[in-house]
Order: sequence, then C-alpha cells, then structure tokens
Amino acid sequence: MTSRVPPGLARLNSAGEQDARALLREVCAAAGWVAAVAAGRPYADAARLYAAADAALAALDDAGLAEAMAGHPPIGRPKPGDPASAREQRGMAGAPEALRAEVLELNLAYQERFGHVFLICATGLGAVELRDALRERIGNAPERERRLARGELGKINRIRLTRLVEAQTPNEGARP
Repeated sequence: MTSRVPPGLARLNSAGEQDARALLREVCAAAGWVAAVAAGRPYADAARLYAAADAALAALDDAGLAEAMAGHPPIGRPKPGDPASAREQRGMAGAPEALRAEVLELNLAYQERFGHVFLICATGLGAVELRDALRERIGNAPERERRLARGELGKINRIRLTRLVEAQTPNEGARP
C-alpha cells in the first residue's frame, strides 16, 4: 500500500529549484538552511522533510542562525503584508496599550543586549505570556539564549513546514 504524498509536499518536490527555494525561504530565511533542505528533494513523506529541516537547522553556524532570526519581526510588530507573522503573533492583537508598550520596551532592551530580535514560537501564546517570556529570557547568558532561540526557530520552522506540506493550493500556506 502506497501512502499519498500531501499536496504541498508534492508541490515542493516537483517545483523548479528557484521556486522550491522561494517556498522554503517563507519557512526560514537562512540561505544555508534553504539550500540544504532544497537539495534533499524529493521527499518521500513529511517525516523525511522534517528530519532534513531539523538537521539543516542544527548545522547552522552563528551567522546562519543570525540570518534566520533576521527574517522574523519583533514580537508585537508583525511584518506588514506577511500573513505568517500576523498569524503567529495573533496573541498580541487586542492587547492593552500599556502591555504593548511594555513588550516594545522589552524587545528593544533584548535586542540591545543580544544583538538580535527576540525569537519565540508565539503561536498560541497571549500577550502576557509573550511579555513574561521576554522578561525571563532577557537575563539569560548569551550562549544559553542562542540555544533557546535555535530551539524556538525549530518550532516555528516545523509549524511553517507543516502548513506548507498540508496546503491544498499554492497560496494556502500564506493565508492568515
């Protein structure tokens, strides 16, 4: 019995190199990650794609991790016209102005301390949870924070890859 390849995975597998890389850049902005995952095509199933994505993430050096993080907007300020960041940061929508201001202030302090955007898998988290995570992580040592950010990036990538794999139409993964 043969298992059916999900439509989004079939589309990724059959896309030309440039189109496949464009699809993967919507998942992760690191060129090394995109190249490694694109090079592994075709994938027989989603599990193999996810394993390749995890291996590519683990292989990113500090510059690659910085490149990946630079592709994410700060919490509370989704990138205009980017339905993925708006969807992922939905928990900040409707937050009271004082809470939004505090998150912005913490974001700025975090970026000053670590030199990159605060990265967290915000899907399903509310504004208070996001603020509390910022408060907690801002005191981390830089090495610990890089490890945590890499783990959070892995969670974000998995959510985005799952949307890509399961998309019935080419633009479905981009809808909020």
